[in-house]
Amino acid sequence: MQFQQLKTFRLPKGFRGRSGIFVQCWWLTQTIFFKTSPQCMYAWRRFLLRCFGANIGKKVKIRPSVHVQFPWKVSIGDYSWIGDNVVLYSLGEITIGKNVVISQKSYLCTGSHNYADKNFSIFSMPITIEDSCWLATDVFVSPGIIIRNGTVVGARSSVFHSLPAGKICFGTPAVVIKNRPVPFTVNPLYRSLYETDEPFTRSESV
Repeated sequence: MQFQQLKTFRLPKGFRGRSGIFVQCWWLTQTIFFKTSPQCMYAWRRFLLRCFGANIGKKVKIRPSVHVQFPWKVSIGDYSWIGDNVVLYSLGEITIGKNVVISQKSYLCTGSHNYADKNFSIFSMPITIEDSCWLATDVFVSPGIIIRNGTVVGARSSVFHSLPAGKICFGTPAVVIKNRPVPFTVNPLYRSLYETDEPFTRSESV
């Protein structure tokens, strides 16, 4: 039995959001100018992304090895960090808030295919990562997901359902493990008290 017939696949009109020529210009720019830029040239990479329609906030740090499929569908808030080899597969809209960390090798995937359709039709759904979230190493985020304010997703997790605010989440599929501790500032005079291999909570501070 033949479950899919790829010769009948058709990309929906306007799916990329820009003309084919514009898309090719971005992919050439990304290959020649973006990915070859020295690590320290964050402003240059912000400039290139903005030239192609991305909404990039102040002091955003994007590593040169990051892959952005369609920058005109990407928005990143002030002071966020996008780590090495992150893929922003922006077939649909990707919205990343302020002070967000997307760690190395994470993959934000806004598109997929309908496996029940013999034509293997493609679709996209937006991804939203709200302010102050941290996606640790090699996190996969599937289409249509919202990760709410301040939530942390542990390394190698896969997010197939939206996650609530202020949580520590882990696993495949990612589930809530516990609440994220209330943030506090460590006085530099006492920093050595916290530089230990043992876990601690706020209640253990002195």
